[in-house]
Amino acid sequence: MRVAKPLPQSILFCCDHNAVRSPMAEGIMKKFYGTGTYVQSVGVKGEMEIDGFAISVCQELGVELSRHRARSFEQLKDCGDDLSSFDLIVALSPASRHQALELTRVFHLEVEYWPISDPTGQGETREAKLDAYRQSRDQIVEQLIARWGQPRGS
Repeated sequence: MRVAKPLPQSILFCCDHNAVRSPMAEGIMKKFYGTGTYVQSVGVKGEMEIDGFAISVCQELGVELSRHRARSFEQLKDCGDDLSSFDLIVALSPASRHQALELTRVFHLEVEYWPISDPTGQGETREAKLDAYRQSRDQIVEQLIARWGQPRGS
């Protein structure tokens, strides 16, 4: 059994649009590990709204995402955050991994890649779509627990 690593002071999750995977990771991280770690999320692009299916499957875990506002790496500064201030960046998609590595070349920042499947566009029925989103959510949960151990939050 792997020993959980200590929680970072700050973590930034990123994906393609900051509408599905990275907000799910942000919300679940906060729920599981409390407020001791500063957690944010961004996308390569930030022009989409939070995805309704992501909201639904996170509500099943008691994680509230409906107030999330999508933002891009570029919009991070506008919100008062600086990329260099994060201890760890976790990329959840190939495009966000590329962007994170590109933007952090000048910083000594740890970038991890967790290949979380993109549930958008999967499934024909509402239930099939929800199942695809649950799979992505559960992949995030597994990665969080593998990295930082069992949830400490409520």
